[in-house]
Amino acid sequence: MTGSVIRTLSASDAHLFDALPDPLGAREGHRLTRFRPDWKRVALRDGEVVARGAWWGGPDDSEPVNINWFDVAEGEEEAGAELLRSAPRQVELEINLPGGWRERADLRVAAETRFAAARAAGYERLVERFLYRWTPEHALPERPGRLRFSAEPDDTVFFDALRRIHSATLDAHALRAIEEGGLDRAAREELDFFHWCPSPREWWQTAYTPEGDLAGIHIPAHNPSGPTIGFIGVLPEQRGRGYAFDLLAECTRFLVEQGAESVTGATDRTNTPMAAAFAKAGFPVVRERINFHPAGPAADRS
Repeated sequence: MTGSVIRTLSASDAHLFDALPDPLGAREGHRLTRFRPDWKRVALRDGEVVARGAWWGGPDDSEPVNINWFDVAEGEEEAGAELLRSAPRQVELEINLPGGWRERADLRVAAETRFAAARAAGYERLVERFLYRWTPEHALPERPGRLRFSAEPDDTVFFDALRRIHSATLDAHALRAIEEGGLDRAAREELDFFHWCPSPREWWQTAYTPEGDLAGIHIPAHNPSGPTIGFIGVLPEQRGRGYAFDLLAECTRFLVEQGAESVTGATDRTNTPMAAAFAKAGFPVVRERINFHPAGPAADRS
């Protein structure tokens, strides 16, 4: 068997990216995603594509944010690993999967082939997530009416709220940020993401109890693929009252009032309170995702 050849694509040969089967349905999951041809790479063996990866970022980004399409033919784990190892920028890897993939042997084998390639390239599993999409055939969640929502122009209010929310968080990305740089880093990463989204800053909202106490925040957003639940967060001292649903209902209805015809969302599989809120609000799980991060001193964490 000859060695694999890694090739970065261009507009003229971008068709090579489609020369590999798609058993996990990534193409359907990315039907609204726009990839740049020169951020796509393939591994070829004897002229045949045996692995592929698509690096992704927003339309104004000069560098990719993550890898969110990665496929490896069965038995080609090393070619897939080399595709990742040789990339000029080491960023987070997302492997998107159909719901219930563990229950089907063919899907499980396809997924585990990708996991093995990622591990061989030095990536470590960070978290499993549920991906949701609300559409009009599901009723809009009713507003419970327990909280008072208002726009807040001061970023320091959100920064302080995020520090308090993440002091007792279940979110794996936030926990990793805290481990590497403390609560300030975790809060700053969230704020940077909110500002990166192309939706208006004026959409960010705080939520207060009838007594005037801050209960949490929610961020209705658009990412480059469309309307999404940018963030839902309840302050630790306000938990246990079901306020995550109140925030999610308000966020969803706000986006629909702005013209959204569908709304996406996501939460960690282990965040059972937030998963319960999504289910109650009429958000079905449409996909699952496993996030890997590059490990070691060479990884670019910026």
